[in-house]
Amino acid sequence: MMQIPCICCGLRDENEFVCGGTSHIARPALSQSDEIWGEYLFFRDNPKGVHFERWRHVYGCGRWFNLTRNTITHEILSVYPMTASTP
Repeated sequence: MMQIPCICCGLRDENEFVCGGTSHIARPALSQSDEIWGEYLFFRDNPKGVHFERWRHVYGCGRWFNLTRNTITHEILSVYPMTASTP
């Protein structure tokens, strides 16, 4: 089981969290075409290596935060607030 460091509660088991998907994705304007909205909603990169994700500590403080993780080793490289930019 992966251990995730919450920005408020410290190190906790993975089953206390839910992954909210890829971080730092720009939402298209409402006036954009259906094709652009379809790409935004349904197509995501699935990189092998470093990946930026957002997580929520559901069974703890309830806060959202960003996490940088290596998808090969599951090593967590950094944890930072939602308002911060990519490290």
